[in-house]
Amino acid sequence: MRDRGILFILPLLAFVAAFIIVPICGAFWNSAFQDIGYLQTRFVGLGNYRQALSDPAFRQSLKFTIIFIAVSVPLELALGLAFALILDLDLPFRGALRACVLLPWAIPTAISARVWELIYGYGYGLANALWTGLGCGGPVNWLGTPWRAFGSLVAAEAWKTTPFVTIILLAGLSAIPRDLYSQAKVDRANSLQIFWRITLPLLRPAMLVALLFRTIDALRVFDVIYVLTHGGPGGSTTSLSLYAYKYFLNGDFGYGSAISVALFLVAFAFSLAYVRLAGYCRALA
Repeated sequence: MRDRGILFILPLLAFVAAFIIVPICGAFWNSAFQDIGYLQTRFVGLGNYRQALSDPAFRQSLKFTIIFIAVSVPLELALGLAFALILDLDLPFRGALRACVLLPWAIPTAISARVWELIYGYGYGLANALWTGLGCGGPVNWLGTPWRAFGSLVAAEAWKTTPFVTIILLAGLSAIPRDLYSQAKVDRANSLQIFWRITLPLLRPAMLVALLFRTIDALRVFDVIYVLTHGGPGGSTTSLSLYAYKYFLNGDFGYGSAISVALFLVAFAFSLAYVRLAGYCRALA
């Protein structure tokens, strides 16, 4: 029976090997070479990694990526939790509301980023129209300074990906037995007590899943940055994915692979941390 079970998962194993394991191993292998299109390929060992550690632009892209995760992911989790709690209520047209919330997630990232580029337009954008209309001052170059560009990217990313968090948390809410809420009301627990003592603890696994997926997705953020800022101003919004892409585009495949491996290792470290955190939460439960 075990042999037959292995046969059933062989297609999955073949898919994982062909599209995940082989590319990862190829990136590790290529990162050990100076592989520039117009030069002879030569083995450099850890030379590309030493170059990355001494590269200020690499450190800046790593710093930006970590800060981007630290700001955008908790924001998306908070917004997603709020929307999930609202959509879990017995509201009229609840199905239509859930479909509307999903619309930003269904739009391709490059298209939604282009829409946000129009919103941030200096002379014609909606953001400046609201800004000046509310009497906050003159038009603002939302993408012209590092911190404004960072905030603009976080807003665009949160609008796009909060629905994903909402759907995961909605699934978690639907799995909570309703009898617990009925019993809590019988015991005269108020809404805040019900949320802290029932909803939040039982929703913790779904929240960890959402955090894991969104953290890994935010680590490889590319499209929204490429469309809105191209990594500027002055390289302040260049993510690790965009930084690696620039080297691949210029034909430096060895150094680009080393940056990609660094991105993979950071994602792997985050994944291990979340797995350990999930185990700790189960132990508490």
